[in-house]
Amino acid sequence: MPELPEVEIARRNLVHWLDGRRVVRAEADDSRVFRGARREDFASLQGRLVSLERRGKYLLFTFEGGRGLLAHLGMTGRFVRRPEGAVVPYSRARFHLDSGDVIHFADSRLFGRMEPCAASRLHELEAVKELGRDPLADGLTAEQLREAVGDSRQELKVALMDQGRVTGLGNIHAAEALYRAGLHPARKPATLTEAEWQRLADAIHASITFGLEEQQGEEPAYLEDGAENRFLVYGRAGTPCAQCGTTVESFAQGGRTTHCCPHCQPKHPGRKPPDGRGKRGARRR
Repeated sequence: MPELPEVEIARRNLVHWLDGRRVVRAEADDSRVFRGARREDFASLQGRLVSLERRGKYLLFTFEGGRGLLAHLGMTGRFVRRPEGAVVPYSRARFHLDSGDVIHFADSRLFGRMEPCAASRLHELEAVKELGRDPLADGLTAEQLREAVGDSRQELKVALMDQGRVTGLGNIHAAEALYRAGLHPARKPATLTEAEWQRLADAIHASITFGLEEQQGEEPAYLEDGAENRFLVYGRAGTPCAQCGTTVESFAQGGRTTHCCPHCQPKHPGRKPPDGRGKRGARRR
């Protein structure tokens, strides 16, 4: 599922595509992307984009006339720009621009979500109100991270993926951040030291920065099937750790597959990770 970096790049692309342009027509197909919302309200989204905010994995559009839209990419959703008349597979909703281009929301598996509403209500929607601190939009210090996650009785990686605590992190970037910080995913938050919270906060920012760099461009492909795996630990089970050569392990955690290096990420506290882990300049493959 797209995580914070992918959604942020989608936001930046949309802002670029809509800058100076007007939506002359909005249309949507009858699909479960609009579950709980009316497609007729989507058709009212016309005029210029006033603002486009990202909160965690959600996009919050504000158009002229006080019209708003909440969007979530789900597992396979994406926004693409094409000339008028171009066929886009699985296009579920479309913004027709005065430039002649069309912005499509394409979603093959229909896990995405569109909810048009008054722009003044966007931050009052339950899905948005429940979100925790956004590392990119709000900032995230070691102390803020400890306040958000430290009282959780869940295992550390599961707690990091709780969108009500820290929003935007998913299976990939939670695993990558823990690897960079040298922390085992099954540690309990209460066992972390002050230095470990600092390493983890730095590592979260480093993983997000990496994701943003990799995702640059209108149609980034590094998460697509067949793309080269450029992550440090995610998806590398059974291969040597890039830092120490130990075989990367995987195990089920919170209903998801977790990847970690048993040497660089000791399950029991007391051992320091190799130098450089958790820094923005940590070595990448």
